[in-house]
Amino acid sequence: MKSSGALVGADAARATERAKAAGRPDLPADLTLISLPGGEFLMGSDAGEGEPSDGEGPARPVWLSPFRMARTAVTNRQFATFVEATGYVTYAEEVGSSFVFAGLLPDDFPPTRGLLDAPWWRETPQSCWSRPEGTGSDWRGREDHPVVHVSWHDALAFCDWAGLRLPTEAQWEYAARGGLEGRRYPWGDDLTPGGQHACNVWQGRFPVQNDGEDGHVGTAPADAYPPNGFGLHNTCGNVWEWCADRFSATHPSGPLRNPAGPDWGERRVIRGGSYLCHESYCFRFRVAARSANLPEATAGHMGFRCAADAIADDLPTDPSRKETP
Repeated sequence: MKSSGALVGADAARATERAKAAGRPDLPADLTLISLPGGEFLMGSDAGEGEPSDGEGPARPVWLSPFRMARTAVTNRQFATFVEATGYVTYAEEVGSSFVFAGLLPDDFPPTRGLLDAPWWRETPQSCWSRPEGTGSDWRGREDHPVVHVSWHDALAFCDWAGLRLPTEAQWEYAARGGLEGRRYPWGDDLTPGGQHACNVWQGRFPVQNDGEDGHVGTAPADAYPPNGFGLHNTCGNVWEWCADRFSATHPSGPLRNPAGPDWGERRVIRGGSYLCHESYCFRFRVAARSANLPEATAGHMGFRCAADAIADDLPTDPSRKETP
């Protein structure tokens, strides 16, 4: 197999050059970014609900400049527009396979390699963004679902083409909280407020029984549930979302201003959890929860959301407003 870094980097460069030559004429009209004011917020948690190695704590003050964040994760329709405009080939397509949750495969699916510590993942030939469960499956009919089987490098290529970027981890958490501080979820502390499902996660006994009480056993549409206080959809559950930062389980002492993560380490931060998360196994769909993966990793629950710097109209005009915490 070719070196993933050289392979994907070359593809990203070619895609970017083609997009620039075309003047980016076909940006998805539904790729909506919401302007967020930034300021100080409390990042992380001291509740002790996560794995110590995840580095959720300590809760620490962080200050952010104004920025913009996409209303939803990038959808299959949006990613298809990118591929059509640029001819981009994802890492999973080049490799010829990706990992799919076994419960989404047919009962007669032939034996393939699984993961030693997570045998419910199956390496599935031909699975990629356009064939989420491999041969015979299709993204069509799921146009509004988040794109999956995208590596960190693939996400960067899309962002570069669109003139956007991946959010920093601090920006992601600030946006995901929707203005609430110290709460477990974007809407509060109760997983099912008023008895209603507010996100797409596993119900039942993981990994053998998914009751699908929320109406979904795989991905849900990217805007399937009510938005948080900032107008963002599905910042808990559905698909993991890549962030720009490298991962570390320790954090510099605060207060921090526009942190961008460490400048060392191979793994990249992922946030938000997925449709496979359950409190008994992976309680990482809380807004403070975090995890990481290798930048070339792909799977059927890995997606991303775009961000961008603030535009001039978003910036404060009051000269008395302070720019530091």
